[in-house]
Amino acid sequence: MAKWGDANFDDLLKLKERLGDLRKVGLEDFISGVARELAARLLAEVVPRTPVGKYPAEMGKMGGTLRRGWTGGVDRAISSYAAALPIEKQGNEYIITIENPVEYGIYVEYGHRQTPGRYVPAIGKQLVVNFVQGRFMLRKSEEFIDSFKEKYIEKKLLELLKGVF
Repeated sequence: MAKWGDANFDDLLKLKERLGDLRKVGLEDFISGVARELAARLLAEVVPRTPVGKYPAEMGKMGGTLRRGWTGGVDRAISSYAAALPIEKQGNEYIITIENPVEYGIYVEYGHRQTPGRYVPAIGKQLVVNFVQGRFMLRKSEEFIDSFKEKYIEKKLLELLKGVF
């Protein structure tokens, strides 16, 4: 019978222990945390891009309803709002829904038609153009987040693995 040599399995046992530690860290919690951080970054991008209505002082109106709508209509920090958003798991995907409940938000995002010459008392002006272009504040913010999310997730994963190994 041939002699193959001695084998030391101590390193494999250590690797097994470390992989067990990784399981204890909680991959679900890690993924949820990264998803919430990306949601907070998306909100941090979309809120400043959202236009604020400007009204004459004599009208007594204050703009910013659409901007405040991104955080549920309350004035609180974006990070605390994002931390409270529910995460839905569908298969291998973690979904966080970010929405703005303000009724006219979709018209500001994508644009809208209007009738030129019509007087609008709320703004005190006559309409001039047929179509008002959208601002695409959410779409532009999503594209910005998409441009770096892979690198961000990879960085966070490496930090997690360094902590375990």
